[in-house]
Amino acid sequence: MFKIYSMDENWEIQLQDIWMKLGTISSEEFIQTIKDHVKLISDTQAISDFEMACAYDSTGHEKEAEPLYRSALDKGLTGLRRRRARIQLASTLRNNGKAEESIRILREEKENYSDELDDAVDSFLALSSAGEHQEALSLVLKAISKYLPRYNNSLARYAENL
Repeated sequence: MFKIYSMDENWEIQLQDIWMKLGTISSEEFIQTIKDHVKLISDTQAISDFEMACAYDSTGHEKEAEPLYRSALDKGLTGLRRRRARIQLASTLRNNGKAEESIRILREEKENYSDELDDAVDSFLALSSAGEHQEALSLVLKAISKYLPRYNNSLARYAENL
């Protein structure tokens, strides 16, 4: 019998430990372990749906992940998990042949939010915008310009001019 409790730091640490097993156990075992773990929280179905979506997505089951990301967002997922869910949903949509919706979501994120995941938004937008080569190149150049040892400003300006 599982003990049901509110999400806390211990639950998060256990979740991180489970994620460390990804790739070392079968996909089915990993998904089941996440499924069992999310049953332990009683305070939010949004987080449960998000973590299950991540588990499916990370094991190559994008079709199963998509409705769970949508459900998590519809149920009021907040904070960094909300931003991750939007980015990951967009990536999943691209993989599921829905590039236009993917681009729309990522452009909304780019326009309305800013945090440590901004470069991830740009990178996934570049992937989704493959048909728009100039935009894709601009986004990637802008994202990587921050990490170069030199030419940061030049590369960023080139990216803006594209």
